Amino acid sequence: MRSYLILGKHQLGLQRAILLALIFFTGVLAIGLHRYFTFYASYDQGLFNQLFWNTLRGSWFQSSLTSANSIASLADGVIPTVSFLHLGQHLVLDFLLWMPLYALFPHPAMLIVLQVALMTLGGLVLYALARHYLSSQLSLWIVGSYYGAIAVIAPTLANFYEQCQIPLFTFGCLLALEKQRWGWFWLCVLLVLGLREDAGIILFGIGVYLILSRRHPWVGLAVCLISFSYVAFVTNAILPRISEDSSRLYLANRFGQFVDSPNPTSMQVLWGMMTKPIVLLSSLFLPLDRRFSYLAAHWLPLAFVSALSASAWTIAGFPLLALLAQSGKSALAINLRYAVAVVPGVFYGTILWWSHHPNAFKPKLRRFWGICIALSLVFTVINNPNRSLSFIIPDSIRPWVFVPITRQWEHANQIRQVIRNVPDGASVSTTTYLIPHLSSRRAIVRLPTLQIRDDRKEIITVDYAVADLWQMQEYQKAFADSRDSLRATLPVLEKISADGTYGVLQVQDGVVLMQKGVSSNPEAIAAWQTLQARMNSSVKSAPN
Repeated sequence: MRSYLILGKHQLGLQRAILLALIFFTGVLAIGLHRYFTFYASYDQGLFNQLFWNTLRGSWFQSSLTSANSIASLADGVIPTVSFLHLGQHLVLDFLLWMPLYALFPHPAMLIVLQVALMTLGGLVLYALARHYLSSQLSLWIVGSYYGAIAVIAPTLANFYEQCQIPLFTFGCLLALEKQRWGWFWLCVLLVLGLREDAGIILFGIGVYLILSRRHPWVGLAVCLISFSYVAFVTNAILPRISEDSSRLYLANRFGQFVDSPNPTSMQVLWGMMTKPIVLLSSLFLPLDRRFSYLAAHWLPLAFVSALSASAWTIAGFPLLALLAQSGKSALAINLRYAVAVVPGVFYGTILWWSHHPNAFKPKLRRFWGICIALSLVFTVINNPNRSLSFIIPDSIRPWVFVPITRQWEHANQIRQVIRNVPDGASVSTTTYLIPHLSSRRAIVRLPTLQIRDDRKEIITVDYAVADLWQMQEYQKAFADSRDSLRATLPVLEKISADGTYGVLQVQDGVVLMQKGVSSNPEAIAAWQTLQARMNSSVKSAPN
């Protein structure tokens, strides 16, 4: 009878964990799909969709959008090519796992569903990991913290990225470790390595923990050697053979303070960190307020217990160090994908802390913990991650920028009426927020670029140009990227329409469609002239 009651409690805890997962999945998916279908998903959503779309058709890991974002195009002015290999930037081998699913539903929105599903499943594996040490009640609080963490919700609401696989595979690795299922453990190690080349840093932290804790020192040593060797080999031997992006685009820009070379290797960056301790300490701790607020955002949903866990510091410390050492602000943006790399160490370390302090789980602390989770959710909403909540949260207060949900859907319907006239197989150049919806094709680039190198290695001018100028105008009042895009795109569209290279086919709600080598539609050209005047006036009145 007693074993039956224990089993019943366990089942009740699991049922509640599944309920939390369903709430998270349903809510986040609804917001994510709304973001996509109202044209707030941006460049990388289209990039990864094109990557899957090309791979499905035998052009493995190729992307013209990756090419346009490569150092060759950005810095050297090389024309983007349809056959550019994305693996030159990141070795995302695990994408092959999801190709059968994408083959069933080959649509950009499928990647949103996949991302939310993977992050949701990560929480359920976390529950199983917590139950290895903790009661079902305490494990539920851990899972609730996961689903309420800004470092989980915000990246899930971003464009699709490879980091969405991190919680599932890393928590799976840790769960297999606790159960001593070594076959599954090493399989999960391989899956983590297959995420992308720098995911080995997460495993390195796990290996160091296993050594220092003396739980499985030889396994820890093996994990450290495998992860370090993998990262070093891929970044120094494989990626440079495909493109210079790993060194020039990423290492030089993000870790340039540690090296003098414009084309450094990962080993040179590591050596620079070791030989420039003052620079490293400055990168790790300054500015202090920004570092603390970033850490606090990770600790908040767990009631700051993770800050007390030596295990959390050990495991999460290595991916955290890699983020803190980077120059620029994007690495320490809690609402971006990079924050997910820190999540497994923080949560696993918290589980280990609670396993040694079970008596601390008292009503007063539970009340405080509940307040912390609620605050994490409030801060997530206020932060409006990746403009996913722009239908309820203003994008800017001063100046005021707010597009209500009715206007979002009205404009989205107008866009769809325009882009449906772009043939599936045509080459196209378009603006950032239209890219995901037009990315299921071989040749696509971002305006103001109009040329691309095709499969015959010939440089061609794209068949269609389509731009959402309304979106740029609406947001240029507060955002420099929209302002710069409008100033770069508008003159190009004016030129190609004026010289007859492209004919204006359709103008609708600030969205203009042009086709190469055809005559303009008389009604469309009149609307285009009116739109030009309005946009030029807007550009002149916008802040510099």
